[in-house]
Amino acid sequence: MSEHVHWMLELALKDGAAEDFKALMREMVEATRADEPGALIYEWYIDEAETSVHISERYADSAATMTHLNNFGTKFAARFMELARPTRMTVYGTPNEEASAALKRLNATFLSEIGGFAR
Repeated sequence: MSEHVHWMLELALKDGAAEDFKALMREMVEATRADEPGALIYEWYIDEAETSVHISERYADSAATMTHLNNFGTKFAARFMELARPTRMTVYGTPNEEASAALKRLNATFLSEIGGFAR
């Protein structure tokens, strides 16, 4: 089994927040790319009406997960939550106790791997 931790975060954008949210997203993507080598996948998707966003994230391991969560909390969380409301978070993989506890605070649902492979 892999040490990777990944999740899909689903959000509802608040009315009129799409442009501000996209600007924040660009800032977050650049910061994650520059400062978090353990971030393997960090992809954002928006629906046509610009009211729903999905963020697909994959980290090398639980330590990389915690680096990201700490950076998010100190740099971006307040502005992020002003613009969007999380509606669902599904976590895949085997986060350690520290990462699991942090993700549980986000009301995440956890799914354990039972088979398959990643290339």
